Amino acid sequence: MFRSLKSESTSLILLGVLAIIVGIIAIAWPGVTILALVILFAVYAFMDAGLQMARSFNRGSAGPVFAHLLLGLVDLAAGVIALVWPAPTAFVLVLVVGIWAFIGGIFEIAAAFQSGETAGTRAMFSLSGLVSIAFGVVLFARPGVGAVTLALLFGLFSLIYGVSQIVMGAELRRTGNTLHSILPDAA
Repeated sequence: MFRSLKSESTSLILLGVLAIIVGIIAIAWPGVTILALVILFAVYAFMDAGLQMARSFNRGSAGPVFAHLLLGLVDLAAGVIALVWPAPTAFVLVLVVGIWAFIGGIFEIAAAFQSGETAGTRAMFSLSGLVSIAFGVVLFARPGVGAVTLALLFGLFSLIYGVSQIVMGAELRRTGNTLHSILPDAA
């Protein structure tokens, strides 16, 4: 049991260190981060294209075969476009995040007024909804700045996540050491 806790704590600490490194890279080089996100999207599109092609040949009738082949070709085209024209792809990805933030904010505000919510919960939903809507509007108004902002926010998130993982790993290791000192025979 104690070895498991130590192994788990080591994993959390290593994950935290890796997240901090990624966060520093994202903040130091936001352009590289944006390009990495575009490449990640292209890889996803290529993988989905392969899966759609494979699905097309697992169907018994022609209708689904044609639909899956068409989806596979669209995915393939999206991946190629992302690699050939990364700047317009980053622009579109920023707009998609802007749409997502705007619509999500509207739903958060709507959730604030569901029956049974406390005043504090309503205030938090309303505030987060307004922030999401404002973020979406900023991304629409300045998509070039929005791409850099997304990269910087990703870096900041990675730094915070990394620190939290290191703290959790250290706490888990401390708990394991405390348990080992209290229950030495259980090892």
